[in-house]
Amino acid sequence: MTRTRVKICGLTRPADVAAAVAAGADAIGLVFYPPSPRAVTPELARELCNLLPPFVTAVGLFVDETAATVRRVLDEVPLDLVQFHGEEPPDLCASVGRRWIKAIRMRPGVELPVLAAAYRGAAGLLLDAYDPARPGGTGLAFDWGRIPPALASRIVLAGGLDPTNIAAAIARVRPYAVDVSGGVESARGVKDPAKIYAFMQGVRDGDNARNAF
Repeated sequence: MTRTRVKICGLTRPADVAAAVAAGADAIGLVFYPPSPRAVTPELARELCNLLPPFVTAVGLFVDETAATVRRVLDEVPLDLVQFHGEEPPDLCASVGRRWIKAIRMRPGVELPVLAAAYRGAAGLLLDAYDPARPGGTGLAFDWGRIPPALASRIVLAGGLDPTNIAAAIARVRPYAVDVSGGVESARGVKDPAKIYAFMQGVRDGDNARNAF
């Protein structure tokens, strides 16, 4: 039976980490992008990582930082995976000495097979909606029909996901994993445990649908 993995991103409080873990999330995301309302300092990020039990992955999100800056954070925070969410070239992503995923903002004209080849060193590709004003956390969705089925096993689906649409997204795209932030919040940077549980139930419903075929 196929199970879709889940990352809850943009955590800023110990209570939110506890809620994500209790609900069964596979990973948490910590944002190292100062303009974001969900940004954390290395000190807070280290505190949040230390709350994680075994086998829950800590992912650090960076936007167009230098490799040296990313490595400094990695020296301070026990991150398992790096998420590059800007316009970072493949060689920079590969230079930080940690497994990584690359976010692709689905602007018009994006050719996923071409980018998948360019970023073949990535552990996966996170697909997010495109907003020229913000690199992520937009709350917007994109046309899931743009995702080639052949790439589904490498895809972390993001962008506008919430408890009301996650089951349909999984049944349609069949991604390896999904990523949610604003869709489980009561306010920017404040997660809602009830929404997290509802989202996780939606993931299970989506998995049941995809496994029925």
